[in-house]
Amino acid sequence: MFNEQENVADTVTNLHAALQGLGTYEIVLVNDGSTDQTESVARAIAAEDDAVTVVSYHPNAGRGKALRSGLAAARGEIIASTEADLSWGGDILQRMTRALNEQPGADLVVASPYRPGGRLESVPWLRGQISRLGNRVLCYFMPGDLTMRTGMTRAYRRSVIEALELESDGKEIHIEILSKAYALGYRAIEISATLSGRKKGKSKFKFKATALSHLAHSFHEKPMMLFGVAGLGLLLIGALIGGFLAFQLLFQHHFHLDRPFTVLLLLCVLAGLQMLGFGFLGTQLVLLRKELYRIQRMIRRSERDEA
Repeated sequence: MFNEQENVADTVTNLHAALQGLGTYEIVLVNDGSTDQTESVARAIAAEDDAVTVVSYHPNAGRGKALRSGLAAARGEIIASTEADLSWGGDILQRMTRALNEQPGADLVVASPYRPGGRLESVPWLRGQISRLGNRVLCYFMPGDLTMRTGMTRAYRRSVIEALELESDGKEIHIEILSKAYALGYRAIEISATLSGRKKGKSKFKFKATALSHLAHSFHEKPMMLFGVAGLGLLLIGALIGGFLAFQLLFQHHFHLDRPFTVLLLLCVLAGLQMLGFGFLGTQLVLLRKELYRIQRMIRRSERDEA
């Protein structure tokens, strides 16, 4: 929660209604350095409700820090996260929990408005299109068949959360979680959902920062998509220049090594090969990074067993 004083009471009431029938549960409210009365309202509710826990810190640090703090405080065997304004509806928590329990081998569940049966409702058209396009781009860079890579509304088995060493403070944490979960061999499934526009409070969506962070993580996942495309493009330009020079030599019978086109040909070919080399090295680093994730998981398990 960041400046969600208008939503806190309704959110807790709706969560209680949505979680009835799931057995024992807890509600963890994370106050991400709000500057309004969010924290005081949340603590007043928690003082009268044993099922509610408040995690709070200052100053505002971003969605990643908030999510990491909430995951660390959660005690359940299934841990679900969603936005404070319940823009996905309260029933999504039961649906994700049910899907996690009913799907053999499923380790985490992602809610998506882009899956058949899902939809956007009262969401500004431009924001919806940006989100749809961004998630389609991410599909080319990341494994799995998910249509929603950037949403917070998910449910995890506790073993998944305990295996991940999370670092991001911003919205890129959603991509980080999926990337590391896939690297460790966990299975993600998806359910269709309705994402509704905010009814109270102000949206925290920042297009430029979100887009740049997501693009950076995309190339982090598949560096060959950046360096490979750049390298092949330069080699193609070099081939075109080479064809032009060959045409002049064969049919116009004049060719000079000191011409600018000759220098440009050499630069394009050398730079193209260098870019492809960077892409290959980046790919090897990605494989090494995934191996490090596995080692981190082994260390974390060993520490828990010793404790």
